[in-house]
Amino acid sequence: MLHKSTSLRSEKGRPINNERLEFLGDAILDAIVGDVVYKRFEGKREGFLTNTRSKIVQRETLNKLAVKIGLDKLIKYSTRSSSHNSYMYGNAFEAFIGAIYLDQGYDRCKQFMEQRIINQYIDLEKISRKEVNFKSKLIEWSQKNKTEVSFELIEQFFDHDNNPIFQTEVRIEGMPAGTGIGYSKKESQQNAAQMAIKKVKDADFMAMVNEKKESLPTQAEESASTSETDSNDIES
Repeated sequence: MLHKSTSLRSEKGRPINNERLEFLGDAILDAIVGDVVYKRFEGKREGFLTNTRSKIVQRETLNKLAVKIGLDKLIKYSTRSSSHNSYMYGNAFEAFIGAIYLDQGYDRCKQFMEQRIINQYIDLEKISRKEVNFKSKLIEWSQKNKTEVSFELIEQFFDHDNNPIFQTEVRIEGMPAGTGIGYSKKESQQNAAQMAIKKVKDADFMAMVNEKKESLPTQAEESASTSETDSNDIES
């Protein structure tokens, strides 16, 4: 399994890595786990089902699953790269599922996930009760990567029973990264943060974020500009 840090290319100059399989596997995992959770928890509301699925397909869980089935020993990557560590195993698991889907089809892939992964390694009842604070995870990521994250309440409306519903948008360096709705501001923030955590895995999005960060003046430049303005005010 080839991580993108290997920088290998085909004879035509195209990158050789797992990224396309990761994309496919991510979508297949969402569908399979969504199906399993829907059938397992009859009568549960959409929010519960969405959160339970998210706990199963989140990066931390996929990382652990990849190690348990030995994928960590099959990954080739560049030792010069240090940015891949937190996502690498989970990405490999997604690529693995994508490969099974292409080779065996959806039904066999679903059978593998249910019998070899979920039944053996995942306690659905336990994981459904586990609290995951996506907002805290996103803030922790932002602090580690020195990246600005904000939560904006963009809309409030009511459902057919006249219950208030809130819609929150997460912005990373001012750019929209995810929206979420909920019956409280906290729930809408959690759902928006969950989407944003997935968004920061998008290499194209993060390239735009980093480009914007580089274009912003540094604190030293801002201080110098402020000092120059103050000096001009004194002289005048």
